[in-house]
Amino acid sequence: MSSAMDSTTMPDVHAVDGASKFPPFQEGYVGSLRTFQLPPVVKGDERDKTMGKEMIDAWRKEGIFQIHMTPEQGDILRQCYQVSKDFFQLPRDDKAKHVDDQSFAGYIASGEEITAGVADYSEVFTVTKDLPASDTRVMDKWPGHGACPWPNKSYKVAMKELMAQLGESGDKLLKLAALGLGLQDINELLRLTEDGWHHMRVLRFPQVHQSSENGRIGRGIGSHTDYGFLVIANQDDIGGLFVRPRVEGEQEPKNWKSTAAGFHENDEKWMFVPPVENVLTVFPGDMLQFVTNDFLPSTIHKVALNESERYAFAYFHEPNFSTVLRPIPKFFDKIHYGSHFTNMFMRSYPERVTAKRIKDENRMYILQGLKSQSMAAF
Repeated sequence: MSSAMDSTTMPDVHAVDGASKFPPFQEGYVGSLRTFQLPPVVKGDERDKTMGKEMIDAWRKEGIFQIHMTPEQGDILRQCYQVSKDFFQLPRDDKAKHVDDQSFAGYIASGEEITAGVADYSEVFTVTKDLPASDTRVMDKWPGHGACPWPNKSYKVAMKELMAQLGESGDKLLKLAALGLGLQDINELLRLTEDGWHHMRVLRFPQVHQSSENGRIGRGIGSHTDYGFLVIANQDDIGGLFVRPRVEGEQEPKNWKSTAAGFHENDEKWMFVPPVENVLTVFPGDMLQFVTNDFLPSTIHKVALNESERYAFAYFHEPNFSTVLRPIPKFFDKIHYGSHFTNMFMRSYPERVTAKRIKDENRMYILQGLKSQSMAAF
């Protein structure tokens, strides 16, 4: 840790009895995550920069960190857990009524989702933008745009409030991430998410059984990366989340090119994320990996079933639906061929007469001017 950090920027490392929560039939080890307290306002001062750098370091090494919840987030999460439990306890036929044929919002039954060719055990309610039929995007038949088929008014109110509060944290996290990445513009990542396609998954997992219908004992959701930008999640006190930190020399999967589902699902390098009270877990998705040109890999994770029924929330802080993403210039390598060729020549033949003349006449300075001119026009 940097000696410049003080108590407002120094991440906590929670000592948790994770072994008692470790799900059965799983391989791996118990993790101890860094936990940060987000500032009320991200100003871009030295404290914010220090915190941002620590967050980036945590993402690159562990793939995940935690943030302390605000009291307001804690209150609304408790409400959301209760209305979710009330909904998931309904008969399946009643739950199945809450779907929409235009949006991807609503109920998803256990076994309906497939990861790496195997049915997942999660039961899900997906919350997306709740758009009326009069919205131009709905009228123009944009894919996935439509109403959210709420179970009832109390569910709608609670989920919308939770989405709003997690969105505020998402905005702060993207500003801190920009500072941690050394970007000149603190809002460079944030701008991508203006009127973002934010959505959330409310998940219920059944109790583990000795035998499994999907052929994988204890498997809740198979290993995968999330296809969005930034993930902010919360789990109850049961435990089931695993992440796979980076392994030196291992090729990072690029899920937008070829599926990452099933990636090293059954090896021993998985880190169990034990449940901690009053925190949110945060990790990058595929599109944050894309815009940083793999500098921030999308976190590979999976979910195991445990000895008791389990609930969790996963909020996705997303770009605008119409946003065109491209690597941030800082992470987008460009090579000026003339400089590349000359440098390779000088390295290979440092004593050649041509190399000596280039040095004597300071022609590398001329080359730098040619490079600058070309890069400016690129």
